[in-house]
Amino acid sequence: MQMTFKRIETPCPAFSCRLSAIALLFLLMVLLAACGQTATVADEPRNATAEASPLNVVVTTQHLGDTVANLAQDRVELTVLFGPGIDPHTYIPTEGDLQILQNADLIFYNGLLLEAQMGRVFTQMEQRQATQVVAVAEALPAERLLLWEEEEGYDPHIWKDVQLWIAATEVIRTTLMERDPANAATYEANANAFVAELEQLHQDILTQIERIPPELRVLVTAHDAFSYYGRAYGLEVEAVQGISTEAEASAADIQAVAAILIERQIPAIFVETTVSPRTIEAVMAAANAGGQAVRIGGELFADDLGEPGTPEGTYIGMMRHNTDTIVAALAGE
Repeated sequence: MQMTFKRIETPCPAFSCRLSAIALLFLLMVLLAACGQTATVADEPRNATAEASPLNVVVTTQHLGDTVANLAQDRVELTVLFGPGIDPHTYIPTEGDLQILQNADLIFYNGLLLEAQMGRVFTQMEQRQATQVVAVAEALPAERLLLWEEEEGYDPHIWKDVQLWIAATEVIRTTLMERDPANAATYEANANAFVAELEQLHQDILTQIERIPPELRVLVTAHDAFSYYGRAYGLEVEAVQGISTEAEASAADIQAVAAILIERQIPAIFVETTVSPRTIEAVMAAANAGGQAVRIGGELFADDLGEPGTPEGTYIGMMRHNTDTIVAALAGE
């Protein structure tokens, strides 16, 4: 399989980012209008004899990329827009991204406002007949999702619950099978094998968490990306920021979390790969000043995976890394 990671190199100032987003959206609308007359219908199954080339699949997050790679292997050409260290909440698409999306046969994105700055782009892409666009998290039953009160919607971090990610995998499998029926048997067999690994992963995490004393099962992170993990595996989750990293932590937020650490005598808190450590360091300082010795327990992957080619560069490896880090710090191992 040809897998490509498209990365953003440097963040831009907020004002110029807004201007760039408007300009890029305008460019996308022009591109789509220019090619709309010659588009083919996206949900029409591919003819194996007429189309020898593999599906051109584009995904936003590494979690989606790893899952598609496991299911499709060499049956698709895969591009992942967000590489390691990219914050999906604040990512603004580049002109190169729009070109990549324009050429896609199939686009998978998380949805539920995870890719908040790309919403209008996906709306435009959905109107384009040649490309099928799937918001994976939005295809899951609402009763399995957690509410995001600030936006009157749902928490988008569904991959933190392995059983929910199994449901997401089934959405991807079904879409690939319907879009490319010539390879349906391959997608189904690979999905069955991947789901078996995920089911084992879920049980292993449950077993690992049991090593943490019940009174210390409190997970403190910078932003609220671990609520699904907490619900699935029995941890109380406290975050300084909200579900989106666009939210700002106040001094009151920092003191409130520090008070929990002091009262519960929690020994460790965690930084995240896509979030500045400043707020967590401020919480640690406030707790230490209040008499509770608190340390940084390690770095967790909140919204991304590790570098390609490393264990943490896979969904399963990332979940094992996070769990091992949490258990070692909170259990004092």
